[in-house]
Amino acid sequence: MSTVIESTSIQTIRDQLLKHPIYEAMTSPDRVRIFMKHHVFAVWDFMSLAKRLQNSLTTTTLPWVPSPNAHYARFINEIVLGEETDEDGQGGYASHFELYVEAMKEVQADTTWMESYLQDLEAGKDPIDTLQNRSLPSTIVQFVTYSLNLAFSAQSHEVTSAFFFGREDLIPEMFTQLLSELDNHNQSTERIRYYLNRHIELDGDTHGPLAEKLLNSLCGSDPEKWKQAEQVALRSLQLRSQLWDGVLAEIEEKGL
Repeated sequence: MSTVIESTSIQTIRDQLLKHPIYEAMTSPDRVRIFMKHHVFAVWDFMSLAKRLQNSLTTTTLPWVPSPNAHYARFINEIVLGEETDEDGQGGYASHFELYVEAMKEVQADTTWMESYLQDLEAGKDPIDTLQNRSLPSTIVQFVTYSLNLAFSAQSHEVTSAFFFGREDLIPEMFTQLLSELDNHNQSTERIRYYLNRHIELDGDTHGPLAEKLLNSLCGSDPEKWKQAEQVALRSLQLRSQLWDGVLAEIEEKGL
């Protein structure tokens, strides 16, 4: 077992994050709408991490040549299949991002921030510059900027660390708690429930264990790589906690 996976510092901040007051705060439709308005950015930038790993671990350019490691390629392709083209629960297929936006619209959450940002990206604007120039909460800007910088320039084991510790290892427990609180306060809807349950199922049973194996394989016995992976894990968890702080700040600011 790796030293990072046994890291006390990671476990401490992970435990704190799972006890964050954000979950118990989901007591009204207005609060859920604010949560989703912020959280959708984390749903979106997840795919940039996944695509970066797919670009690094498989052949995505022409002409095609065999991947250096078919096991890695299989792992990331399985994840991309599930995240980018999952069953939508209605007989079709959709990305988890699209499922989340559907859930937002179902509860009438504001999608303006996310949709206008995507319009800028489709127009060819720089993803980090346009993010930082928008009137968004600093907690969103910092979270997404860190993810994009990792996707653009970090080493594969660092990206995998963010992918595992900041997403796949964390999400099943985090979303289980969130869904429980939504149910307790009668705030869950069909599409929110479907989205959360799909992540709990896929990440807990399949994607999480695969991501852990990939991280162990990429870092191997190299202590420097494990140190770098630990630093990324800690920062990813810290930024997630700050993202939740930003949600609570808007709830408080609006007196909800």
